[in-house]
Amino acid sequence: MRMSRLAAPAAVTLALTLAACGTDTPSSSDAASGSGSASGEWEPVTVEHAFGSTTIEEKPERVATVDFANQEVPLALGIVPVGMSKMTWGDDDGDGVQPWTAEKLEELGAETPVLFDETDGIDFEAVSSTEPDVILAGYSGLSKEDYETLSKIAPVVAYPDAPWATPWRDSIVQNAKGLGMEAEGEELVADLEGQIEETLAEHPDLEGTTAMFMTHVDTSDLSEINFYSAADTRSQYVEDLGMEIAPSVVKASGKSRDFSGSMSAERADELADVDVIITYGGDELISALEGDPVLSKLPAVKNKAIVNLDGTKPIGTAANPTALSLPALIGDYVTLLDDAAAYTKK
Repeated sequence: MRMSRLAAPAAVTLALTLAACGTDTPSSSDAASGSGSASGEWEPVTVEHAFGSTTIEEKPERVATVDFANQEVPLALGIVPVGMSKMTWGDDDGDGVQPWTAEKLEELGAETPVLFDETDGIDFEAVSSTEPDVILAGYSGLSKEDYETLSKIAPVVAYPDAPWATPWRDSIVQNAKGLGMEAEGEELVADLEGQIEETLAEHPDLEGTTAMFMTHVDTSDLSEINFYSAADTRSQYVEDLGMEIAPSVVKASGKSRDFSGSMSAERADELADVDVIITYGGDELISALEGDPVLSKLPAVKNKAIVNLDGTKPIGTAANPTALSLPALIGDYVTLLDDAAAYTKK
């Protein structure tokens, strides 16, 4: 059953009452390996975040996650959530589970957890029904109202700074803290960094290439150019891959922590420093750019140096690295970037 945001608190209260009467839900893997104590005994963990701080007083045995890809952190650390977001982006078979997540669940011998349909926002009642001990949302777009409603269900680990602007390293460690596994989270980050280094060793020509992520562009009206800002994890990831965020994008982003920005097409000449454009726009967008009298003059468009990520396929998520998707997709993504960058060098 779906509910409006206004009805959520009352529905959560009802759901919690029913849960106390014995709701039958799947249980997660033990989070026993994580604690704040060298002796292995749990010590309260406090996680600072954008809405203040959250203290997890007792070891969480039932872990729920909301919003994009937070479920990958506990899974990567050997913990199966009792509930997680239904993924529609990059889901190759329509089952709400991305292939790397399905592979990890199989590896752990676990069935698919309860999937939260977040088409219309957080499904608070569904989250409550899984009776979580902690709710992970280290990379998310939670509003303060969302956070407060979820906090009536269980302690919530929110993003540390701004919505949808948490770098992948920080989101992994943030979620791991909520499991009492900060050290393990840092080890996971180090392992992923090693995989990046190995991949880049095979693509040395990417070094120094500039890029921007153009997105949500109306092909029927190209008067505005929308892009992911320098604060967004997709933009920052290109720096991990040996590239640079185009200086024009950094300038247009300003000091804002917003994950996206826009500029008038009248200023398109400022984007002359962009070697490679990355987009979700598809062939329709590329055709529109090539046919526009102004934007067609951009070097990246003129050189056909455009990486088009298909959101209906797993590769669509490659630009937004997460704990399990990064190793699954980095090879293909870097190859696409390298191929596009090669056009600028012809």
